[in-house]
Amino acid sequence: MTIYKYSTDDLLYLMARLRDPLTGCPWDIKQDYASIAPSTLEEAYEVIDAIEKQDFVHLKEELGDLLFQVIFYSQIGKEENRFDFAGVVSDLVEKLVRRHPHVFPDGTLQSKIDNRHTLPSDVKERWEAIKQQERTAKGSQSLLADVPFNLPALSRAAKLQKRVATVGFDWADVQGPIAKVREELIEVEEALLADDQSAIEEELGDLFFAVVNVSRYLKVDPELALRKASQKFERRFNYIESHLKKPLTESTLEEMNVLWDEAKSQKGKSQ
Repeated sequence: MTIYKYSTDDLLYLMARLRDPLTGCPWDIKQDYASIAPSTLEEAYEVIDAIEKQDFVHLKEELGDLLFQVIFYSQIGKEENRFDFAGVVSDLVEKLVRRHPHVFPDGTLQSKIDNRHTLPSDVKERWEAIKQQERTAKGSQSLLADVPFNLPALSRAAKLQKRVATVGFDWADVQGPIAKVREELIEVEEALLADDQSAIEEELGDLFFAVVNVSRYLKVDPELALRKASQKFERRFNYIESHLKKPLTESTLEEMNVLWDEAKSQKGKSQ
């Protein structure tokens, strides 16, 4: 068993000290929920980045940074008599016990199941049913009510599509969304011919949404797929930069395209 120097209690104490109006950190004292939110997103992305790079040394550090965001919000909530960290943890455990009746059959943390016969597909279906019950209990009847508006656009599109698919609002097979992509691309071209900027934006949005639907149907995370495509583009352009004999601004498109094709041929070398 590893013995660490500090504990969660120490972290909570540190956060309270940082927010102390008299002896705390001036920067931490002036923060509120809204001002911290951008940092929360940044820390979450840094966790994902470490996972994708399999950089587990830094993953530990990044998880700590993300946890600090939760601690920060909880301290502000405590100061405003809204909630505290202990309440956050308690509500989370209660929710997870409720959403896993196949693990906690009596609805208590101590209860156990004797034999496991539940399939992953059954778990997912039951999870969605329980979440819908929770939405109804909160006074919302909409299936899409709790899909966060500030999610990255690709992720939110996928989440909306997955949510409505749970009630049967879905294509019969992948050919449906593929045909929709072709249809939307034609509509983008028509908007271009009409030189209608508003229509171009709308039709491009529909095209992105249709592509996400193909991705969802093929069980590919659209955010991850696009990130990998962007990384591939970056690697290939870096190849161009490193192999040009003169500055980019003095190079022709033809010269850059030759090196781009060379980079594409380097597939076995992570290009």
